[in-house]
Amino acid sequence: MVSEETYSRVMGFVAGMFSGVAKNTVGHPFDTVKVRLQTSQVGSGAGIQFKGPLDCVYKTLKNQGIRGLYLGFTPPLFGWIMMDSALLGSLHNYRMLLHKYVYPEHDKLPLSGCIISGVMAGWTVSFIAAPVELAKAKLQVQYDAKTTKYTGPIDVVQKVFKQGMATNGILGGVRSLYKGLISTLIFRSNFVFWWGSYELITQWFQKNTNLSAPAINFWAGGLSASFGFWTSAYPSDVVKQVVLCNDKYDGSFKSWRTAVSDIYRQRGIHGFFKGFLPSFLRSFPANAAALAAFEFVLRTSGAKPS
Repeated sequence: MVSEETYSRVMGFVAGMFSGVAKNTVGHPFDTVKVRLQTSQVGSGAGIQFKGPLDCVYKTLKNQGIRGLYLGFTPPLFGWIMMDSALLGSLHNYRMLLHKYVYPEHDKLPLSGCIISGVMAGWTVSFIAAPVELAKAKLQVQYDAKTTKYTGPIDVVQKVFKQGMATNGILGGVRSLYKGLISTLIFRSNFVFWWGSYELITQWFQKNTNLSAPAINFWAGGLSASFGFWTSAYPSDVVKQVVLCNDKYDGSFKSWRTAVSDIYRQRGIHGFFKGFLPSFLRSFPANAAALAAFEFVLRTSGAKPS
């Protein structure tokens, strides 16, 4: 028999898996449009330019059909299951640890603990997210059969690894798969705004409405992701995608800083917000569904709350 605490720790990761399925199913088409807008003609090698989100959707549907919006769906499907399991599972565990050892005098984890555990969870999942997002991004920016370089996520991993290994051996191959790690860590440092606002919004709904727990999780998850996280994190996400979509291992985007410089030189300050609308629109339904699923599984499983 396992203890209640151990059971709760494990269920945090299980609940995160359900969150990943919900998030990817709802959000992937929005994400494809976002990535294509972010990376068109900035180091991705694609010569396609879009006037905006609707133009991107129109050209994608015209040239590739509905399938075009779901290109790269497989890596994030399994990737989001792994990433949300790691993210929300570690979040739940960090909350329990902080509550037990840092804030033992509190009945409920305070706001500072929610923020700290959120950032720590974001950094933890970055080590899984970096290669997954690399495969997803490279597949998403393939616009037609003539420019198709990768046949699937495994093909992306193999080719990127071989390209890096040809330059610096096995270590170079591993580094090529993790070339977006620093960008990913910077991006996920903005979780301070997500989990802080999630806790504040949740508390407000609990005190001022009669909404059910699932409804509160849904609205708090969507609002905190859209307004608390993406409005602050979006520029760093643009930089991350440009780094990931550059096909040259020794190319111009070897670092986060050089990618920032190139985006600004080509597009100005507006370049850091290209593709913001589909990302913003996606963030509410995807994260609302994801966090509602996560919290629902935790509640129904009888896991110990953090």
